[in-house]
Amino acid sequence: MKAPSSSEEGVGGGGPTRDVMLKRAAAMRRNLPEPERRLWMELRDSRFMGLKFRRQYVIGNRIVDFFCPARGLAIEIDGDTHDPERDARRDLALLRLSGFRVVRFSNHDVMSNLDGVLLSLKMALEQQPERWPNRRAHHPPTPSSEEEGE
Repeated sequence: MKAPSSSEEGVGGGGPTRDVMLKRAAAMRRNLPEPERRLWMELRDSRFMGLKFRRQYVIGNRIVDFFCPARGLAIEIDGDTHDPERDARRDLALLRLSGFRVVRFSNHDVMSNLDGVLLSLKMALEQQPERWPNRRAHHPPTPSSEEEGE
């Protein structure tokens, strides 16, 4: 594998390019740690509260574990190596720049108390306002095949 060029890595303070970030996110999606995989099984296919979630989603120069676009809520699953002070600064910066809030759960909580994690996530989502409150009014349900045949 060739080393990235300085422009790809953003030498000079610019950070990685969007293309580099998207490739990293795709690689991360292919290799989910077990806690993230377990939570994803609950979130995927709009299973949780009927909301769409994305995994390993790029927001600016950051990749969040999961993201709910309709509510602007990012979810991070933290292992033992996370620095809470650094994470709090990054989360505040994301809130200021994009308006997106971050909720965090530990690997241990996901593995040992998934129901509690889902309850906390439900409460966090309910506190977040809809980003597109009239979305359903603009996109009526698709007619069934029976209606189309008439």
